[in-house]
Amino acid sequence: MPLSLTDRIDAVLPQTQCTKCGYDGCRPYAQAIAEQAAPINRCPPGGQEGVKTLAALLATAELPLDLTRGEPGPLLVARIDEAHCIGCTLCIRACPVDAIVGANKRMHTVLPALCSGCDLCVAPCPVDCIDMVPAGRAWTEQDAQAARQRHAERAARLARETADNARLMADTPAAPEAPAETPPSTEPSAQAEAQKRSAIEAALARARARRGQRP
Repeated sequence: MPLSLTDRIDAVLPQTQCTKCGYDGCRPYAQAIAEQAAPINRCPPGGQEGVKTLAALLATAELPLDLTRGEPGPLLVARIDEAHCIGCTLCIRACPVDAIVGANKRMHTVLPALCSGCDLCVAPCPVDCIDMVPAGRAWTEQDAQAARQRHAERAARLARETADNARLMADTPAAPEAPAETPPSTEPSAQAEAQKRSAIEAALARARARRGQRP
C-alpha cells in the first residue's frame, strides 16, 4: 500500500515531538503540511536542512527557517537534579516519548538515550530542578524511529486510560439521594398542649385566689 503524503512528510521529520511547530507532535504537523495548512519551516530541531528536505519532497520553494519557533542547535537532553526532585510526576506526564522514569513522591530520572531534547518537562517542574544539557551525540534516524514509536504507544496508552476512566465512571452507580429531612412540625404535641393548658389554669386559679383575698 503506497504511503500517504502525510506519511512521507512524517518520515522526514525528526520526531522530537517538541511541539515548537505549534502542533501536538510531528505527525499532526505533517498532516497540516500535507493539507497546506502550515508552512514547511516551523521545525527548529530539523533546522534549515529539514526545510530543504521538505521542499524537495513537496517540490516547492525552500523557505528560511522560522526562528520565532526556536533556534536550531546540537541535541540537548534533560537532566533532573535528583537531590531537589519532590516526585510530583509532572515531568513524567509532560514527556512525549516516555524518557523519564519514577513514581509519585519518589525521585525521578531521565534516560538520556531516550530523551529527544524537547524540553517540555522543564516548565511544569514546580521546583525548577530540570536543566537541558548537551547530549554529546547527534540525533539519528534510529532515534527518530524509536521516538515515533514511543510517542504513538504513549498516545495509545493515554487513550486507553481515558476510556477506562470514562467506563468506570459510567459503571459506578449513582449515590442514593439522601431522604429529604422532615421539617419539624409547627403544631404543638398533645403533651406540650396539655402542659400549656395546665399552666394557664394554674395561673388563673392563683389570680382568682388573690382576688378573693382582697378586702
